[in-house]
Amino acid sequence: MHDHYDLIVIGSGPGGGSVAHEAASRGKRVLLLERGDYLKRSPENWDAKAVFVEAKYQAKETWYGADGRTFHPGLHYFVGGNSKVYGAALFRLRERDFEEISYPDGVSPAWPLPYSAFEPYYTRAERLFHVHGARGEDPNEPPATGPYPFAPVAHEPQIAALADDLRRAGVHPFHLPLGILLDEKDGVVSPTSPCLRCAAFDGFPCPTNGKADAQVTCVDPALAAYPDHLTLLTGAYVSRLETDASGRTITKVQVTREGRREDYSADIVVVACGALSSALLFLRSANARHPKGLANGSGQVGRNYLRHNQSVLMALLRHPNPTVFQKTLAVSDFYLRGPDQDYPLGLIQLLAKTHSAQVQGEVLPDWLDWLPSAPFQALADRSLSFWLSSEDLPRPENRIFYDGERTVLDLTQNNMEAHHGLRRQLKRLLGSIDVHPRLMERSLYLTKDVPMAGTAHQAGTLRFGTDPATSVLDVDCKTHEIDNLYVADASFFPSIGAVNPTLTIIANALRVADCILARLG
Repeated sequence: MHDHYDLIVIGSGPGGGSVAHEAASRGKRVLLLERGDYLKRSPENWDAKAVFVEAKYQAKETWYGADGRTFHPGLHYFVGGNSKVYGAALFRLRERDFEEISYPDGVSPAWPLPYSAFEPYYTRAERLFHVHGARGEDPNEPPATGPYPFAPVAHEPQIAALADDLRRAGVHPFHLPLGILLDEKDGVVSPTSPCLRCAAFDGFPCPTNGKADAQVTCVDPALAAYPDHLTLLTGAYVSRLETDASGRTITKVQVTREGRREDYSADIVVVACGALSSALLFLRSANARHPKGLANGSGQVGRNYLRHNQSVLMALLRHPNPTVFQKTLAVSDFYLRGPDQDYPLGLIQLLAKTHSAQVQGEVLPDWLDWLPSAPFQALADRSLSFWLSSEDLPRPENRIFYDGERTVLDLTQNNMEAHHGLRRQLKRLLGSIDVHPRLMERSLYLTKDVPMAGTAHQAGTLRFGTDPATSVLDVDCKTHEIDNLYVADASFFPSIGAVNPTLTIIANALRVADCILARLG
């Protein structure tokens, strides 16, 4: 047994990194365990073929669908977690997302806490992750106590013109809130800005540390500022958590590192491995007191997996698109309800510039057969890509579990009527703009192996609530059944809304950190 800590945090992504940063800054002895290492900075970080086609940075694991089909999950084991390759779009959930919403396919349940319980932490999260945005532009944004900490990232001329066209079409485009370390004036980057406004922002690791990921904003600053309080161990795979004889207290965190077993202990243990991996850790830590997995008396561990219904659609412009940094615009007019529906449709946002290697890696649709052979660069030069997100609904049958040695993800799509409605609205909007009337479906951003996003935007699996019979965590994200075990990733979500979940993960992690620190004294 190694040293005893005040706090052990498992996972260094946005949730775990935020908890570790906050606890270390307030004088607690924190051990941060990360199963991966630092992502190596190299020119390949900007290579679209390496990142998207060859999946160089993706976990090399094989998982199974319920039908026995194999796939590689879209997980990334590095200091900073999946945020090393995320798109850094940092939205607040809307107030309505915390309430019950009815859809044709079922109900999105209410959260046990309202938006107001999270608002102060959203403000802190935006400051911690350097969010650039403009209050008041998004017609459906929730109330906020202050402005964004940084001005919005400037549109390039082609995107500014697109915003004008969309306004004439009757919607309200706004500057996408981005977590980015960017110093610019009138779109011109300063000589010392970490971000260069390059064409490799969305989904790429950033070798200049210009993206506000958890390593850049939480882990490395905390290690530098509080070296006596924060210890980081990389290559540290947590194989199981052990409890005392009563099953009420975690007494040991069992780690495999460099082929050896190491054991650690702490007053409080925080699991923040990501919704899928956190549930798997609970399941493989089963013992006599928790025979179905830790804190699983409800049978809900691993269930109610959420991941958004998502599409990436590429429009073709009639003229070349010279934009370099393209990911600056979003449309939320259909977020709370559609024009012909009494339920929400979702969010539309731009993606970063498309690269020829990404187009080459796709299966081109038949309607492009009129183009000359291998038109990949021509398509990329004229492309404009959109990311569409709609809510999917929690179903107990959608779950992650072990079948012997195999990891199985059972996933059935639902609530697709809303997503199809959102796609129709995008097509309608683009009909009045200078683009080809057809939209090309793209799969590389979402991984080709699992339909409609696979493990992107993972959430659910350990949801929080007031009833131990139907939830795993209480409202402070402490397990109902184990007194010193908390969760600080998107596992706690009872529903997912339709905006990117990362800012809510960070905000809740800061809330959970406050609860833990108040308890530790």
